[in-house]
Amino acid sequence: MSPSQRRERIISHVNETGKVDIEHLSEKFNVSQMTIRRDLVQLEQDGKLIRTHGGAVSPRSLTLETPYLNKETKDVHEKRAISKKAVEFIPDGSSILLDSGTTTLELARQLVDRKDLTIITNDIKIASELVDSSLKVIVTGGDLQNNVGALFGAQTQEFLRGIHVDLFFLGAHAIDIQAGITAPTLEKALVKKLMMESAEETWLLADSSKINHKAFSKVCSLADLKGFITDNRGKREDYALIEQQVKTYQIESEET
Repeated sequence: MSPSQRRERIISHVNETGKVDIEHLSEKFNVSQMTIRRDLVQLEQDGKLIRTHGGAVSPRSLTLETPYLNKETKDVHEKRAISKKAVEFIPDGSSILLDSGTTTLELARQLVDRKDLTIITNDIKIASELVDSSLKVIVTGGDLQNNVGALFGAQTQEFLRGIHVDLFFLGAHAIDIQAGITAPTLEKALVKKLMMESAEETWLLADSSKINHKAFSKVCSLADLKGFITDNRGKREDYALIEQQVKTYQIESEET
C-alpha cells in the first residue's frame, strides 16, 4: 500500500469514527508508529484531521486554519481599524513580537514608517511587508506552513525560548468566553504560548467574527491578556462578558 493510499484510509477512518489511535493504525497497516506519526503530521497540514496525544481527531466540529488567500480580503476594514488602535499602545523604542495572521499583517503595515522599533515575527508575509522599512526585523525561522505563511516547529520554539520583548500582539483563530483563546493544532498553540511567555504584555487583535468559536488546543484565558482590540460588530452581551475578564476596545470599522 502506498503512503497516499494509507493516508486516504486514515482519513476515511477518522471521518467515520471521529478519532484514530497511532498504535491501532500501526497494527492495522503493519507499519511503524513513526510512519503513522508522519502520516498524521502531513494530514494535519492538509487540514484533514487534528493531531492529539497518541492519535488524531476529526476537525468537523472545530474551527480550522483558513488558507491565507481566503483570509486576506475578509474583514479588511475591521482589521485595519483594529491595527491602527494597536499602534497607540506601542511606545518608541519597543521590541514587538507579531503573531502570524492577517490582522497582525495590517499592524505591520501601520508600522512601516517607524524607525525605532524591533519587530520579531514567525510570519514570512509580515517580514516581506517590512523588507523596505528602516525597522530592525527578525524572523524566528522554522518550518513553513504552506498556504498560510506561518513558521512553526522545533526551531521556532527554540528561538522563542531565548528572547524577551516588550509587547506581543496575538492573533486568534477562535475566541470563547469560557474556553479562552484556542488554536487549530497543538503546535500552533505551543508557539503562541511561548510568544506570550517571552513578552511583558500580550494584546489580542481579532475581529468579532472570531468570538463564540472554539478550536482544538487552548492558548490562554482571556484574563491572561493585557487587552483585547476588536471591532464593534459583535453582540453587546458578549462584549460585556469579555470585559469582565480583560479590558476590551471596540473599534468602529473605517469602511469606505
